[in-house]
Amino acid sequence: MRSPVKLSAHQARLLHLAAQGLLARPHRLARKADVLAAIERMRVLQIDTIHVVARSPYLVLFSRLGAYKPQWLEELLEEGAIFECWAHEACFASIVDYALHRKHSLGRNGHWAMKHALRMRREHSPGMDALFARIREHGAVKASDFERSSGGSGGGWWGWKAEKRWLEALFALGDLMIARRENFHRVYDVSERVLANARSRGAPVAFAVREAALSDTAMQREFTLGAVRALGITQARWINDYFRSGRKLKDVDLDALVEAGELLRIEVDEWNNHAYVRRDQQELLYAAAAGRLRATHTTLLSPFDPVVWDRERAATMFGFEYRIECYTPAPKRRHGYYVLPILHRGRLVGRLDAKAHRAEGLFEVKALFLEPAVAPTPALLSAVADAIQRCADWHLTPQVVVRRCDPKVMRSGLQQALHK
Repeated sequence: MRSPVKLSAHQARLLHLAAQGLLARPHRLARKADVLAAIERMRVLQIDTIHVVARSPYLVLFSRLGAYKPQWLEELLEEGAIFECWAHEACFASIVDYALHRKHSLGRNGHWAMKHALRMRREHSPGMDALFARIREHGAVKASDFERSSGGSGGGWWGWKAEKRWLEALFALGDLMIARRENFHRVYDVSERVLANARSRGAPVAFAVREAALSDTAMQREFTLGAVRALGITQARWINDYFRSGRKLKDVDLDALVEAGELLRIEVDEWNNHAYVRRDQQELLYAAAAGRLRATHTTLLSPFDPVVWDRERAATMFGFEYRIECYTPAPKRRHGYYVLPILHRGRLVGRLDAKAHRAEGLFEVKALFLEPAVAPTPALLSAVADAIQRCADWHLTPQVVVRRCDPKVMRSGLQQALHK
């Protein structure tokens, strides 16, 4: 066995991006199987409904796969290859991880979704039971199948009507699953039927029988090793945020996995803490240490991309301070409503506030900001312009307009690069 290595901060970034599938553009057109493979690589794909550009899960996949058919994601859900769960917030995950996430959800009484679900169960049990019985007898439903009563929603949970809150509660409690989505709206069905559909379409038959045999210790071990694999390289304190699987870990919490040879504990220049890599990813580690990993990809990232959803990790790995501002009041925003980080050859070099005007075929860059230490060289502008245009074309909004840049001098160069 080769001895442990020490990485530079740059090599650690490349290892992380390699694990996430973001080192280089794909060498061929995307296929439906690539969507599933990308989700399996990341382990979870966070869901968010904001769609001033593409909704987040679609954009996360585009960053890795390039142009692909968004309906493939819905097809994989309806076919039972993936399912929806609460992990790092609402997520898609591979059906092979169903038992793992189901086991985890049963113990997440402190999570807001589970707290609301348990309160609904306490306060609205007759209504929830009647709704569940209706679905069991008559089949899957959407929240829009129910009219809002004249008395309003009764408050709580974003002002949803009662049936929507009950559906979400039954989903969090595991009685219902998401059978499919229609125009991105959830379609709820009895869990047994959704799982039976997954089996009938060829999903692994073992996924549903592991739950009973999965201990809390085994569950935490799988989450820990799964997060390290998805991240490629990580500090202990970042691991549990990936699946929201518990408190921040310390090095001592990983001693047993290191002693068992499942994790490698290494040093990274400029990091104040130890780093961890999966033993079965050591070839990737040694490739990084030998300088054999090269970042050639330039792309736009979703605000909810795994690369940036942990602010501390993004700051340590990339020197990139990032806050999602769509939930911030407009007067307090620094960069804009839906700001996309710009990944360029292994670095996060800037961010842009964008909006896709689909009816007009227009992709609007409201503002683009480079990081202070990044120079707007012709090569950078060309790569960023290409990334913007590819994203715009995929949105079917091929006309790109740039309103504002910081630094200002890059606006004309970026426009010229866009119109070549």
